[in-house]
Amino acid sequence: MAKLKYTFKTDILFKILFTKYQHLLRKLVAHLLKIPIDTITKFHVNNPEMPPDVVGVKFSQLDIHMTVDNRQVNLEVQVENEGDFPERVMFHWARIYSKALPVGENYKELPQTIIISIVNFPLFKDTKDYYSEFRLLETTRKSHLTDKQIYHFFELPKLPKDTDKNNLLNLWLALFKANTEEEMQMLEELNVSEVNEAITAYRTVTSSDELWEIERQLERARMNEASVVHNAEKREAEKWKGIVAEKDAELEMLQKQLAELQQKQDN
Repeated sequence: MAKLKYTFKTDILFKILFTKYQHLLRKLVAHLLKIPIDTITKFHVNNPEMPPDVVGVKFSQLDIHMTVDNRQVNLEVQVENEGDFPERVMFHWARIYSKALPVGENYKELPQTIIISIVNFPLFKDTKDYYSEFRLLETTRKSHLTDKQIYHFFELPKLPKDTDKNNLLNLWLALFKANTEEEMQMLEELNVSEVNEAITAYRTVTSSDELWEIERQLERARMNEASVVHNAEKREAEKWKGIVAEKDAELEMLQKQLAELQQKQDN
């Protein structure tokens, strides 16, 4: 099978594709939140830009932060399990929620803030379901403390293998899961207009100079980061080498003084 160089999971492609084709993003978000698309009256991407100076930096803006009616919604894709993903998700939620209250406004005016995470690894061992939703609940009564903190997780490895052409949410997730040209073609052959429109947009972006240029900037950022880390480690090693040499000299002097003192006592 011909492996795709870029997939819907590729962070740069994900950001370019869905900020450039925001009508597709609107449809995707409606499916992920399980709300009718025609009920969305206000839809705005709050961070469409991807400045070169943040490409490759930790917490860089390769997620998509949106206003969906009266909600703040953050959509992200995570490919690798680095062991701290739930904590990272909570950090992102807190960052968005804490900035959503205008100065002088009442806390009750804080909007519902939702994190949607599409992950390429099994995240929850206690379920075979690919979809999980978390809210703040009282542990015994299961009553909500608030509806303003919500997390949606979609685990791609748990997605059903049989693709139902009438289940648009699963079809969208299958697009994110696809790693080969053959898998992409199989989805295309289902002849679902929304999916084919997304694939057409994908092919347009993957052949664009914009993607290549940003990828070049990312590679340069990674090389610069590696160089900075290497130089910092080298400076730190030289610093400690000097400290060790200084302490060795002090120890040698003390040992010499101790030997002289011992010699005097013996005499």
